[in-house]
Amino acid sequence: MTYFQIEIRYSGPNIIFGSIFVITWEQCKLDEITNRVLRKNKNLESELPLTISAQEGLVDQEKFFNKRIASKDLRNYLLVENGEFAYNKSYSSGYPWGVIKRLYKYPRGVVSSLYIVFSPILDKIDSSFLVVFFESELWHSQISKRAAEGARNHGLLNIQASDFFDIDLTLSSLSEQRQIGQFFKDLDNLITLHQCKLEN
Repeated sequence: MTYFQIEIRYSGPNIIFGSIFVITWEQCKLDEITNRVLRKNKNLESELPLTISAQEGLVDQEKFFNKRIASKDLRNYLLVENGEFAYNKSYSSGYPWGVIKRLYKYPRGVVSSLYIVFSPILDKIDSSFLVVFFESELWHSQISKRAAEGARNHGLLNIQASDFFDIDLTLSSLSEQRQIGQFFKDLDNLITLHQCKLEN
């Protein structure tokens, strides 16, 4: 991991020397703050096939599509636990580099083995901060550099898991990550509340 500092200098009209604020950020790879999940649903711990909705996150596949797309035997699917993330490499209109969402609606579920599943290392990264990062477009340029040109197959980006976990993040302290994550969570809740009022 590498470190760098940003110095912000401010001089007010009544301040002779001004003030210096030093902010330390940390640059790291995704594989330094997350663990890849390769857990198969061998014992049928879950029979809930999930899909990723860009708006709703990881949701019940049958309710979303009004039909079952997953195969009858779910043993070879990846088992996703609440709080873990899944990356759907399928590109669609408005989401050229796929979608990454955290499971929060259900205790667990299963996704296709074509997805990349990972869990945050909670003493290194705040989970809600990671949600904010993947809701932004900050990671898109990193995926575009790593995805093979002209090698999209059946709507899937041709990106290896090793390349995906090689993407860079720049992090503030864990306490500041928590504040940022909580801020956007509160903001999302407020927007949802106003949307409900508007619909009513």
